[in-house]
Formats: sequence, C-alpha cells, structure tokens
Amino acid sequence: MSADAALVERYLEHVRVEKRLAQRTVELYALDLAKLTGNAAKAGLELTRVQNAHIRRWVAQMHGAGRSGRGIALILSGWRGFYTWLGREGKVPSNPVQDVRAPRSAKPLPKALSVDDAVQLAVYSNEDADPWLEARDAAMVELLYGCGLRVGELTGLDAHASSKARGWIDLDAGEAHVLGKGSKRRTVPVGSKALEALKAWAVVREQGAANADCAQQPALFPGRSGTRLTAQSIWQRLKRRSLQAGLATPVHPHMLRHSFASHLLQSSSDLRAVQELLGHANISTTQVYTRLDFQHLAKAYDAAHPRAKLGKFTKPPR
Repeated sequence: MSADAALVERYLEHVRVEKRLAQRTVELYALDLAKLTGNAAKAGLELTRVQNAHIRRWVAQMHGAGRSGRGIALILSGWRGFYTWLGREGKVPSNPVQDVRAPRSAKPLPKALSVDDAVQLAVYSNEDADPWLEARDAAMVELLYGCGLRVGELTGLDAHASSKARGWIDLDAGEAHVLGKGSKRRTVPVGSKALEALKAWAVVREQGAANADCAQQPALFPGRSGTRLTAQSIWQRLKRRSLQAGLATPVHPHMLRHSFASHLLQSSSDLRAVQELLGHANISTTQVYTRLDFQHLAKAYDAAHPRAKLGKFTKPPR
C-alpha cells in the first residue's frame, strides 16, 4: 500500500470510528478522496505536497467538464476535511483547500404552472370520487393556488380560530391566518372561488365524515382516520389529482405557491405585495419570480412580435 493510500485509509477509519459518520457518507468521502489521489498522481505529487494552486486547477477542470457548482462544493468539503485532519496529524503545514470555493451555479427557477394549467387543475372535479375526499382535496388546491400557502401552513390550519390554533380561515372576512417560517404570522386574502370550495368542504366535513372523529378534530383538513393530514399525504393527493386532471407534469404543493406568485406578478408587477402575501422576510427571495415573469414576457414577444418571428434560421423577406 502506498503512503497516500495509507493516509486515506487512516482518515476514513477516523471518520467511521471516531466521528461515527454514516456508512454512506464514508463511501462518498472515499470516492472524493480517490479523485483527489488520482489528480495528485497525474501531477506527480504526494497528497501532503498538494498546494492551493493545484486545488484551484482541479476545480477549474471539474467545472470545465460540466460538474455543477454544488457537486464541486461537496467534493471540496470532503477534501477540506481530509486536509484539516492531516494538519492535526502534523502531516501538512496548512490546508490547501481552506480558501477555495466552488463556482456559483445558476440558481434554478422555481417550477410554475401556466395559467391555463393552474386553472385546469383548480376547476377539475372527479364525479366518481368519494364526495368527502373530493370536497376536501378541491378546497386544498384552491387554498394552495389561491393564497400561495406553504404546505406546512396548510397542514397547520384549524377549522376554527382558537388560542391554540397555528392558523385558521375566517370565512366571513375572507382571510387566511397562517403561521409561516420563523413563527411569523400573516394574513392572506382568500378569493371567492377558494371561499366557495371551503364552504362546501365545511358542510361535508361536519355532516359527512365517515369517521365521527374527523368532525371533532381541530384540523381543517383531517384524513379519514381523523388525524391531521401530513405534508406527505398532501403531496401524494395533489400529485394524483393533477394527473387525473390531465396535466402533463405531476404537481406538488410548492409548485402551486410558485404559480400563485408568478401569475400575480404577470398581472400586477407589484413585487412588494407579492412579498407580503408569500411571507418572505427578504424581498430578494421574492425577486426570483421576476425572472419567471420575464420568461413569460419573452415567450409572448417571440409569439407575437413580427420581428421576433424572424429567427436566426429564417431568411428575412427581400
């Protein structure tokens, strides 16, 4: 066994035994260190002789080969931990990875439905479904899309206001009172369609529950067992419902929140108002939806403007 291989083996034993890391984590560290060892061998270096410039060159090579910034950051984290340990062992005078950062990856845009798809999902009704489940799921879709709620905010809603309620719906005032991130409360207006769905659900919930415990539960959206629906259950119900409604892409709750925000911006361009409705502490979080809005405008331009129709592969008329 080479000196480098022995060092790597000792380090992996250290994280496995002394740090008690999960086996899968140790396996990932081993892969990262195999890459490091391979790079060092190609450069004719021992691992203890690797310098900051070598690490930067290898990062540039990984980036040029198409590896994402996040993937490179994870690899650097593994290398950084290894050299920190080597420093404690007295094998290296300094950590060559310490001030190396991965290239920034372009932040992916949140996935939002088109207006037509969002409306198609909202108006969908399954006449063959259990009326109790149908009324409940329809009300959940209307709230997620009509109010931009997080799934955790939806599950926290109670049927009636109380001192113990995390959130509730005021049907008379047309408002949703929710407890968001950081235990921050906010009030969101509830549209007429969502109010209709909620009122229909309220009647079914009180009168038609197959399990009597459901009607006694404080949760606005209980399951058949009478317990509050979990976020996972709502994900599964929404995915199933979106496919039944004929949408090409399975929908998850946060996609409806993104759709709520981007569709509001398309209509109003009021970024501050959308920030308040979403409960974002920082407007920079909300600004990602302006990129979605620009995409909408760009598509409209490409579809409608006479000059936009002359693509680079189309010869202009003479």
